[in-house]
Amino acid sequence: MNINNMIEIDGIPVEIGDERNLLDVIRKSGVKLPTFCYHSDLSIFGACRMCMVEDERGRLMASCSTLPKAGMKIFTNTQRLRKYRRNILELLLADHCRDCTTCGNNGNCKLQSLARQFGIKSVRFENTKSEMAQDLSSPAIIRDPGKCILCGDCVRECNEIQNVGAIDFAFRGSKAMISTAFDVPLSETQCVGCGQCAAACPTGAIIVRNDSMKAWNYLDDPETFVTCEIAPAVRVAMGQEMGMQPGENALGRIVSALHRMGFDEVYDTSTAADLTVIEEANEFIQRFRSGEKLPLLTSCCPAWVQYVEKRNPDFLPNVSTCRSPMSMFASVIKEYYRDHLPEGKTKHVHIAIMPCTAKKFEASRPEFRSHDQQDTDVVITTQELIKMIKESGIVFEEVEPEAVDMPFGTYSGAGVIFGVSGGVTEAVLRKIATSDNRKGIASLAYTGVRGLDGVKECVIPYGDREVHIAICSGLRNASDLLEAVRRGEKQFDLIEVMACYGGCISGAGQPYISRRRRINRGNGLYRADSTTPIRRSQDNPMMKELYEGILKGREHELLHVNYLKK
Repeated sequence: MNINNMIEIDGIPVEIGDERNLLDVIRKSGVKLPTFCYHSDLSIFGACRMCMVEDERGRLMASCSTLPKAGMKIFTNTQRLRKYRRNILELLLADHCRDCTTCGNNGNCKLQSLARQFGIKSVRFENTKSEMAQDLSSPAIIRDPGKCILCGDCVRECNEIQNVGAIDFAFRGSKAMISTAFDVPLSETQCVGCGQCAAACPTGAIIVRNDSMKAWNYLDDPETFVTCEIAPAVRVAMGQEMGMQPGENALGRIVSALHRMGFDEVYDTSTAADLTVIEEANEFIQRFRSGEKLPLLTSCCPAWVQYVEKRNPDFLPNVSTCRSPMSMFASVIKEYYRDHLPEGKTKHVHIAIMPCTAKKFEASRPEFRSHDQQDTDVVITTQELIKMIKESGIVFEEVEPEAVDMPFGTYSGAGVIFGVSGGVTEAVLRKIATSDNRKGIASLAYTGVRGLDGVKECVIPYGDREVHIAICSGLRNASDLLEAVRRGEKQFDLIEVMACYGGCISGAGQPYISRRRRINRGNGLYRADSTTPIRRSQDNPMMKELYEGILKGREHELLHVNYLKK
């Protein structure tokens, strides 16, 4: 410990490390200062002032925007500071909708929790804010300006991390607000539905659209046969809210809970991910050998596909024609049950349980309709599923795990790792690799495809050539990489992109978790992969059955899409 590099926090000496501000040093000391506008992944904004501290001279400073200096004596919990924070909370509440019990963010609202923490029982100030209309135009998220506290988290997430720029600050002073350009509906902007703004929002100003009532209505109809699919990343995020360890595989309990809730058949999207691996690997090999339309851009992430459509249309020919696993599964299962409905059932509805808000938009796209109806009827997120389970009264940690149903109940570990950044690439490499033994498959994990870095690059030998691969998570990283390719500075054969950092494990439909703790979820998927008896997609016996059955002669119709059609 370097005594010349110390500061005092409430009388306790703390060594300064590589923290970027005084707030991080204070948190290291064991004091959790309240904040609204501070996120370690975003630029420092310093707007909410909740993290104010006092020095030995009585000077107040915002700890998030103050550099730590040796010799400082900082106090975090003086009478003056407590009064200051209560005043801020009262002012925010005076300009805020207080219908907490009916708010979509009830129980997860930071303003609500801090008001409770600081004992705010009444508000002395009159609420003069006029009622503001909600923006319901997006199939993925809902904006409620009346609940905004102007922390700017959503703006910085949308601009700095995702490089979308769909929302920003408008006007000044008491008229300041977060808005789209010219206040047009969100659906008419550059928004790609990734939902990361909702994940960053500390109140209910931006929330994920809740479609659970649609699901309940279908489940309550005795004549409707309801199937569902569970995305790989969902299984490692449920535990955070349901009494399990972070990253623990909860698939068996999820299946059991869904059966109790009334779902007739429950499947794993990993089965369809195996289809995606086979189709995408074949497409890649064809392009790689011909040298046409390279680099191949993955198409599993609907927010990424929208980002290419809206911001980089010149790269649309490079996007894989493969549907996402969700849409592949939906088209196949709808085709299968068209002639296999159980007795007494007159209608088939398919529900997808996803970590992703953009999947709600994907399901509504006209490209994914057949026989004049959506292939995926409803998409609910992990958070919505958690609420549905709690509403059902099911004690999740006490239910006995169950297996997914047949006939679509087999899948490979390659399909499971689709939920983490680099998983799609590794699954494809397992398909095209010459070595099919356990040692050869395991060695692919050390080629640079794994890890939660925003950008990863690797080179893989293929025959007498090399395959140059880039793996991105976060749309800002993808945008920078495409620009480098456009300028000729980088050359790749395959680029995998996930809109959310770390992949689907960090989807906006998942329970929120800090970036540094997301590794637990990723490791959970890799553990599930390592204990799966089938490791490669082409070894899944279900694939042969599908290709010789429903898919025979209809592979392109049911498994591919052309985003160039307008």
